Amino acid sequence: MPWQPHTWQPIALLAAIAAPFAAMLASPTMADDATRISGPAVHENLAVYFIHGKSASGPVPLTLKEAMAGGKVVVHETGSVNMLSIENAGAEEVFVQAGDIVKGGQQDRVLTISMLVPARSGRLDIAAYCVEQGRWSARGKEDVKRFASAEKALPSRDAKLAMLTPAKPRVAEGPEASVRTMAGGSQTNRTLNYAQRQSGSDTGSRQSEVWSSVSNAQRKLTENLGAPVAASASASSLQLSLENERLDTARQAFIASMEKAAGADDIVGYVFAVGGKVNSGDVYASNALFRKMWSKQLEAAVTEAIAEKDAKPATLPDVDGVREFMTRAEGGASTEAKLLGDTLVRETRDSEKALVAETRRASGGMVHKAYVAR
Repeated sequence: MPWQPHTWQPIALLAAIAAPFAAMLASPTMADDATRISGPAVHENLAVYFIHGKSASGPVPLTLKEAMAGGKVVVHETGSVNMLSIENAGAEEVFVQAGDIVKGGQQDRVLTISMLVPARSGRLDIAAYCVEQGRWSARGKEDVKRFASAEKALPSRDAKLAMLTPAKPRVAEGPEASVRTMAGGSQTNRTLNYAQRQSGSDTGSRQSEVWSSVSNAQRKLTENLGAPVAASASASSLQLSLENERLDTARQAFIASMEKAAGADDIVGYVFAVGGKVNSGDVYASNALFRKMWSKQLEAAVTEAIAEKDAKPATLPDVDGVREFMTRAEGGASTEAKLLGDTLVRETRDSEKALVAETRRASGGMVHKAYVAR
C-alpha cells in the first residue's frame, strides 16, 4: 500500500491546543548559570558535553525499550502511516522519547513526541513517521499488526528538525483556543480561532524530509564504512541499517571511549557536537532517567558522527558555546500544546539557530527537553 498524505498534523495525541508565542525567555531553565556544563569528552569527530543538575524526586518511569522488551507496552498498527497506537498494560509510567524507532508492523516508524504513557492506559494514539519505504506487509516472521521492539533512536539532526519544528497555525473557523503570549517574563491573554489540525501537505512534506534524511544517512554510512548498510530484507529500512554488523563494529571504539565519561551522579543530560559543530542534545527529569536512556542516545550520536566523518571540521565549541546554543533555543518563539487532556504540556521554542521541544507535567515538572541546532 503506497503512502498517502493525511489531513491532520501528527504532532501530538489529538488533545492539542496549539498557540504561537512571540517570546524571549528571560531566564532559561536548563541553560542558566545554575546549571553546570562539563566536558567535552572527545573521540575522533564526536564531542559530548554533559549537563549537570538536580534530579526530580519520585519514581523513575520505564523506558519504551524496557517496557516493550518486558511485554508491558504494545505499539499497534492503525492502518495509517503517520498514526500508531500505544497501550501500557503495566503498573508503571512509560517514557517515550521523540526519535524512538519501533521495529516491525507494516513499516518501521519513528515516534515524534516525548511523553509519559500512564499505567494501564488503554490504547492511545501517537504520531509517527515512516523510516522505511515500499513495505506494507509483514517482514519475515514479524507481526504485521504490532511492533517488536524499540532498541534504536533516530541518528539524524535533519530528521529531528523535520519532526520537531512547529507547524505554523492557520486561522480558521472552529473552537476557540486560548493563546498566551510571553514577552520579557510578562504574560497577556488573548483568544484566537486556530485550526487544531494542519493541512495534509505539511504532513507529507515532513514525511518526505524524514525519508530523505534516512536515504542520506544510509548513503554516507555506506561511503564511510566501505560497505553497504542496506539490508536485503528491506533496503530502505533505517532500523535494519542501524543493525548492520560493520556499523556496529565501527561504533564500539566511540562507545568504549564515551560511555564511561558519564559517571557523575548529577548528570541529567548531554549535548553533542560532530565535526566541531553543535548538533543536538537531551535533558531529562533525573539522573536515573538519563542513565536509562544514555546508551541508546549515545549510539545514535556515534552513528551520526560516523556518517559525517568526512565533513569539514570546525573549531570545537567550548562550554560557553554550548551554553549559548541552549540559551538561544530557550529564547525562541513558543508554541504550546496539551497532551492526554490536561496531564502533560508540550512546548516548542524555536529560534533562528536552534529549537528546544519540552514535555512537562501539567504541574510544571519537566520530563524531557530535546535541543536541536539549525
